[in-house]
Amino acid sequence: MPDVMSSSRLVGVGVGPGDPELVTVKGVNALRGADVVVVPVMDTGERGRAEATVLHYVPVEKVVRVVFALNERTDQGRREAAWDAAGARVAELLGEHRTVAFATIGDPNVYSTFTYLAQTIGELAPGTVIETVPGITAMQDLAARSGAVLTEGTEPLTLVPVTAGATVLKEALSGPGTVVAYKFGRQAAEVAEALRETGRIGDAVWGSALGLVGESIRSADELDDTPLPYLSTLIAPAPRDGGRGGKL
Repeated sequence: MPDVMSSSRLVGVGVGPGDPELVTVKGVNALRGADVVVVPVMDTGERGRAEATVLHYVPVEKVVRVVFALNERTDQGRREAAWDAAGARVAELLGEHRTVAFATIGDPNVYSTFTYLAQTIGELAPGTVIETVPGITAMQDLAARSGAVLTEGTEPLTLVPVTAGATVLKEALSGPGTVVAYKFGRQAAEVAEALRETGRIGDAVWGSALGLVGESIRSADELDDTPLPYLSTLIAPAPRDGGRGGKL
């Protein structure tokens, strides 16, 4: 393992949900200012959203593809081995370059691969300065494209990854505020059932492939047993009957 200079920087850059126009100016500057840009890929080798977005702003020769166990949830040994290998590769890059950027869809501090990478690098190369550049999230993009209002006045906002289970989602939907569900595509039927049981399906909306070819934005009452893309997002707005400013 090469020595990493204390001045080496690892920057997690949020590149938004897929639409290249939703990368911030600061994000673009961070990508272009880095010596190399790491993009996560699955072991299948297919190009992901982060890589496709990055290539709008930096040349392909500056991009380093690193395999991460992005879809491994059952085999802990395989997942840990993949994370160790990915962390070692990024640590190697930090030993060779002053600044390494890591591109992640959405925001690097919201359910992001970067969180685990930063922890790994903190152990492998403790002198590395770790920074993040915020990115537009899928819930913000879906709200803008669908017209759904995320919060008003004193309303809380709850974000739930459906991978945590339908029970967690039902508990959130039983509360007073807006609920956003991530990664629910494979459990669309269970999500629809939870929305109906809690009386929240009427105003709810879901979307996938936002800003990309194949974009789909629909009312949640159209949900059935048909599987959706894994990275689908759902917004169930808070019940609102107080008129303008009713939640202030």
